[in-house]
Amino acid sequence: MNDTGSPGGQGTLAGRAAIVTGAGNGLGRAESVALARAGALLVLNDLPGDAVAETAALVAAAGGQAVVRAGDIGAWETGERLVGDALAAYGRLDILVNNAGLLRDRMVFTMTAQEWDLVLRVHLRGHFVTTRHATAHWREASKRAGGPVYARIVNTSSEAFLLGSPGQPNYAAAKAGIAALTVSTARACARYGVRANAICPRARTAMTADLMPPPPAGEPDPLDPGHVTPLVTYLAGPAAERVNGEVFVVHGGVAAVMNPPSIRAVFRADTPDGMWTLPAVHAALAGAFADGSPDSPGFACTETMSLATETIGFG
Repeated sequence: MNDTGSPGGQGTLAGRAAIVTGAGNGLGRAESVALARAGALLVLNDLPGDAVAETAALVAAAGGQAVVRAGDIGAWETGERLVGDALAAYGRLDILVNNAGLLRDRMVFTMTAQEWDLVLRVHLRGHFVTTRHATAHWREASKRAGGPVYARIVNTSSEAFLLGSPGQPNYAAAKAGIAALTVSTARACARYGVRANAICPRARTAMTADLMPPPPAGEPDPLDPGHVTPLVTYLAGPAAERVNGEVFVVHGGVAAVMNPPSIRAVFRADTPDGMWTLPAVHAALAGAFADGSPDSPGFACTETMSLATETIGFG
């Protein structure tokens, strides 16, 4: 694998060790192969089975190297073992790509406790477990080095948290938590060299296939997971040194970086002491929301749905 010299080209991750979770299928598999083509040495995680071994074979076919650690990503010891595997196999850990996930869609009024707990465990706890062990390693490495080390985290959130997907309260909550975890990690660990970012991908995978229209006949599929991997590889690379704590919506040829939440309006209590009373709240808010609709939640970012597939930035 040659280094093309371009910021996102082959070889830009040469010698770097990367953990990829959810590597058995879909986006995780595509990310694994893309990272391998860029030169990364991989530790692949998914549940036990043939799928993650098949990904390892694809990595090898792409000229890369991978070891497999099957296991429940929500388990504390899985995170420990993934970091240990990277250090044992390659003597280092540079990149963590968190992707493992599943769906248990249901309206909030019919969702079971098990459906809630499972989705939060795999998505949010799974991201935490690996982040906890990787950042602990990088913090100690930074102390030994006397300065920042090379460390990249790419987390997988979703537009479900931006939109408040009505049939996915567990998934939307988990993905919102992942975005918050990403920003918190970026703030806490920047001094050690960690750069943590999140993507909200649109990609046709086994998990999402039933939620998307069929691919176009005889044409490239704009929702192919391969269209997401250039951004992931870039964020894992040295050129992304100044990108930290960001959330991207990415699909096809589009990469949109999201603004943080902003203040829409400020209300002041019109009372003698300037403090709220119930009548003062009514006087301040009743007119402001007079034209609102209960069917259109205000704290939702629907603008991303208008993003068309076009070639900008990455790809």
